[in-house]
Amino acid sequence: MTRFEVVTAISAPPPRVFDLSLEVGIHTASMSASGERVIGGVSSGQMKLGDTVTWQATHFGLRWRMTSGITVHNPPGHFVDEQVSGPFKRWYHAHYFEPDGSGGTVMRDVIDFTAPLGPLGRIAERLVLNRYMPTLIRTRNNHLKAAAEG
Repeated sequence: MTRFEVVTAISAPPPRVFDLSLEVGIHTASMSASGERVIGGVSSGQMKLGDTVTWQATHFGLRWRMTSGITVHNPPGHFVDEQVSGPFKRWYHAHYFEPDGSGGTVMRDVIDFTAPLGPLGRIAERLVLNRYMPTLIRTRNNHLKAAAEG
């Protein structure tokens, strides 16, 4: 299992950042480089507790599908999305939104994931995914930051 955190400072209040983080359109736009799109579940608007969405994207030249669900929803401070089905053995993504004391937000993403295929998956984590996944989350966060601050 791999665990990593990404911290992003955003000049917008936590409720705004929280709400935008759950917007399907913001997520899709942030992942446009991989051609990510919704192919099932909630396809627009803001997700809420119990909602699921199935994403399709291309990574490493392969088309992937992942269905994730919102399993914790505590506005405006915290929510969790978890893989219901997809390429990972486990995907758990906790999102935290804390006031920075100046009207902005410190957004913290904590991701725990496990690649499939046992020993081969652990090798993939070490060689590729441990660098690729944090970069993907930073790309998403930079897009979200621009949307929240705009």
